Amino acid sequence: MVTLDLRHVASPAVRDLLHLVNHPDFDRAQQQIEHLGGCTEPVRLTGQSTTIDTTTGEVLRAYTASGEPTGSLLTACGNRRASRCPACSRVYAADTYHLIRAGLSGGKNVPDTVRTHPRVFATLTAPSFGPVHNRPTTPGGNARPCRCRKLHEPTDALLGTPLNPATYDYAGAILFNAHASALWARFTTYLRREIAARLGMTQKAARTVLRVSFAKVAEYQKRGLVHFHAVIRLDGPDGNSTPPPPYATVAVLADAIRAAALRVRVAVVSDAIGERELTWGEQLDVREIAAFGTDTELTDQAVAAYVAKYATKSADASGTLDRALFCRPCQGRGATLLPHGAALPCTACGGTGQARPLSRLAVARHVRQMIRTCWELGRLPEFADLKLWKWAHMLGFRGHFSTKSRRYSTTLGALRDARRTWRTEQVHAHASLPEPDPDTTLVVGHWAYLGTGYSPGAALLAAAVWHRRELARQFAFEGGC
Repeated sequence: MVTLDLRHVASPAVRDLLHLVNHPDFDRAQQQIEHLGGCTEPVRLTGQSTTIDTTTGEVLRAYTASGEPTGSLLTACGNRRASRCPACSRVYAADTYHLIRAGLSGGKNVPDTVRTHPRVFATLTAPSFGPVHNRPTTPGGNARPCRCRKLHEPTDALLGTPLNPATYDYAGAILFNAHASALWARFTTYLRREIAARLGMTQKAARTVLRVSFAKVAEYQKRGLVHFHAVIRLDGPDGNSTPPPPYATVAVLADAIRAAALRVRVAVVSDAIGERELTWGEQLDVREIAAFGTDTELTDQAVAAYVAKYATKSADASGTLDRALFCRPCQGRGATLLPHGAALPCTACGGTGQARPLSRLAVARHVRQMIRTCWELGRLPEFADLKLWKWAHMLGFRGHFSTKSRRYSTTLGALRDARRTWRTEQVHAHASLPEPDPDTTLVVGHWAYLGTGYSPGAALLAAAVWHRRELARQFAFEGGC
């Protein structure tokens, strides 16, 4: 055992790491952290689990979290946001990739014949709420000056911000984000109607011969507005296992998408801001996804990778925050606890329970004004159901970032169950334990939430694990061996 005088170690994290390294059961602590793969905010659980043979009553295995070096069981946070946990978001992106890819090429209990079904990649955008700084291009793809007469660089912070903030419709922008999910729901309804109309059928008759399946993901534009990327596919009445009729073609699907997008309207009425009619933007992109083996850019793999990339992003990609603005003293939001029980100061109030001035938020002026608009609209009783204060950090958007129809392909839950089963089998194989018979064994567990995060020293070990794995991943990607 190494003995050091820790009084001369300046960093609390380093001192805590040295304490952990000198722990008699450090190998087990390191094993737990390695198992999490670099998760930055693991969930700490306390409790026990017992495996019992139901035929004899014999206890086959028993586990108690209090026996761990840290006194708790660490489990991955599973956060999909790359800004919150790069390790877990990478797993989420991989699951999303396989979910989308299975609905295009088959696999994961989806038949390979699904690749012959008509399918398109559609992008539905937000309308304009005022001119913004941008990088227009010529027909040849060369950049042209913005309306401000400046040729912006791709990384210019002005991109996406209003040319004239005083006339920009911030209320309309926030209300669009807040109703984006409702717009999508109405779009899917109108899409089924438009397809039936183009086939000369009633909706009831159309449902007997085909089904519309989709998977979509939300993305924030630089101007702080969401738009949706969607894979939309035509199936037979039983979903991905049956083909649609021959007359249900890609052309019919694409034409119906364009018509449905134009029909969508959501009316918003308020005494304070008047009547608004929310619609999709004019920029609607609908492209056929190439058949299997076709030499083109829009392939199954490319679309799946594109959707998976945006599944792990959040509103912070547009310059806003990735955490809620209010804690419990402010607006009923639970305060985050550090490993040793100390409260993490609220983003908005600093732990005082009083809202911090917006000027102290580390965001751009455009984003700050969108957050301010969320707070102002959130005070109005007609918008109480939108919970704009709660979702101010998301600039009003409160929908799911990735959704799919029931019969599109497999589910994220099924992918996680398969991964959990595989890991359990690996553990039993490594420990030379027999596989438990589900018909004769019973697992009884009692678990309680203890907190989130590591101790300062364990956080350094987790960062090292993530850094090492990231280097290995980059080395493999670059063709190393």
